[in-house]
Amino acid sequence: MVKAKQKGSTFDISREDGGGWSWDGWTKGGEGFPIPTAKLGLWIFLGAATMLFAAFTSAYIVRMSLPDWRNVPKPPILWFNTAVLILSSVTIQWAWNSARKGNLDLLRNGLFATVILGSFFVAGQLLAWRQLVSAGVYLQTNPASSFFYLLTAAHGLHLLGGIVALIWTTVRAWRKEYTPLKSQSVELCAVYWHFLALVWIWLFALLLTH
Repeated sequence: MVKAKQKGSTFDISREDGGGWSWDGWTKGGEGFPIPTAKLGLWIFLGAATMLFAAFTSAYIVRMSLPDWRNVPKPPILWFNTAVLILSSVTIQWAWNSARKGNLDLLRNGLFATVILGSFFVAGQLLAWRQLVSAGVYLQTNPASSFFYLLTAAHGLHLLGGIVALIWTTVRAWRKEYTPLKSQSVELCAVYWHFLALVWIWLFALLLTH
């Protein structure tokens, strides 16, 4: 027999055999529930983002085969930006590991470092655009330049969303709201940030080779 009662925004469903579930997705008879709601939502979003960038990639490859395609110079700062983003992926992983160990000081440091490095990356991408404009390469110059601005802008917007989430997560870390068993927000930020780092590495390689 199953009984359910509400505790705030969480529903606890218990069975006569002693097992139970929590509507927030964290426990099932004392064991972790396979897919928490927030995590499922993130993976659905990542799936949609993957399809978006895959569509951009396909369009890029098809379009570059046409005769009006003219490669654009790649600002050298893109290499620096890539290194910064990879380093930020290391710092967010450091923060996630610290959260699971219950080390709030290292968690805060890791989150703060990731926010700073992410901001540097965005600033570097804007500087790359400025360098292209100085070289006379604009959005409408040719299809290659249009795709360059489109791909970097799409990735940059996703990254800005990640920075906002990181700032909020950092604020919560300073409020001491995280414990080894309550650090889902840090985990979600880390997964999303790693995804963006991988997407940029792919885009950067695509832009460099064509």
